[in-house]
Amino acid sequence: MSQTFHLQNRSRIVSGSLFDTTSNVLFVKFKRFKRKDTQCRAFVKRVTRSHLFKIIMISTVSMNAFFVVLWTNYKIRFRLFRLFEISEIVFVSTYGAEFFMKVYVDPIDYWKDGYNLLDVIMIIIISIPYALRKIKGKHYPFLNIADGLQSLRILKLITYSRGIRTLITAVGQTAYTVASVLFLLFVLMFIFAILGFCLFGGPERGDLNNWGSLAMAFFTLFSLTTVDGWTDLQEQLDKRDFALSRAFTILFILLASFVFLSMFVGVMIIHTEDSIKKFEQELKLERQTTLMEEKQVILKRQQEEVNRLMQTQKNVDCKSFSELAQIFKKTLRHSDPMVLDDFGTSLPFIDVYFSTLDNQDTTINKLQELYYEIVHVLSLMLEDLPQKSQSSDKQSQSSENL
Repeated sequence: MSQTFHLQNRSRIVSGSLFDTTSNVLFVKFKRFKRKDTQCRAFVKRVTRSHLFKIIMISTVSMNAFFVVLWTNYKIRFRLFRLFEISEIVFVSTYGAEFFMKVYVDPIDYWKDGYNLLDVIMIIIISIPYALRKIKGKHYPFLNIADGLQSLRILKLITYSRGIRTLITAVGQTAYTVASVLFLLFVLMFIFAILGFCLFGGPERGDLNNWGSLAMAFFTLFSLTTVDGWTDLQEQLDKRDFALSRAFTILFILLASFVFLSMFVGVMIIHTEDSIKKFEQELKLERQTTLMEEKQVILKRQQEEVNRLMQTQKNVDCKSFSELAQIFKKTLRHSDPMVLDDFGTSLPFIDVYFSTLDNQDTTINKLQELYYEIVHVLSLMLEDLPQKSQSSDKQSQSSENL
């Protein structure tokens, strides 16, 4: 018996090892597999990620939504029936071309993105009415539901709007916290529903329309939670002279509306702010990466220029590379970019330098104003000098006469 058990374990180990080895071999082969259409794939990838392609898709989705709005009017639908058919073919072809282009670029990672799965769902929803008309006929009773689902096409705009995606991620992050708040609100409504049914739902003189059953009590409490028509509900309770009705209503509104709903809104705001901060950080990182890429391109071009000069040094009568660099500096223009890594070209130093220049400008303006005032005073003094000289001449003449 022990021998058979040992053989079974051994067979399991062998089978597991064979499975592992085959999976590893397949993984290595798949990893080593390289597509031969790299240039075409790179071109299609650039096209799908270009701003022009995004603008075309956003315009297509917007036009599709506009045509769906026009389709709801029966007179316009009857007059422009052919136009609606042609536009539908154009829209479906555009969505299908987008799908095949993205799958062609990355056939594996495409299915890992949730927004790409949303596009696939949109394509499936678009094809449902055609399939129902072919299979069930034009008079199928549930065909109107399939036509109504075509309004979901506008959700394709979410894929091309980073702001909306940020808000959706914030809502997704708050799902657990919001579920907890809603569960607590349901517990509170359950307690008050049973209490209200027992207090105000009596068969003799109770309010049977609002508190006659547990379902009606839940619906009434939902109206009190949203503070919609609570005065009418309270008047109906006051007509029946319930002693604890006002305390019951005030306490439930304070707990449900002012506490739980405010908590719900606060949780949404906190997570939305966090997601917006992350979005801003991602934008900053993207800008830094683009700047670094541009810097590397400039450095590479400068290195190529230096290498070219080093190669041409053999044909130029220069004693050293410094003389060649001096000659090269004379050929530079003011529009040629230069990348420097010293402290004088850093952004903090430039900011401080500009602030000091601003301070110097203000001091110079103040000094100019002071100089203008001094000149004005001197001019006034010069105007007074002739009068004083005339008075002095008169005094001298009078002294001579005396």
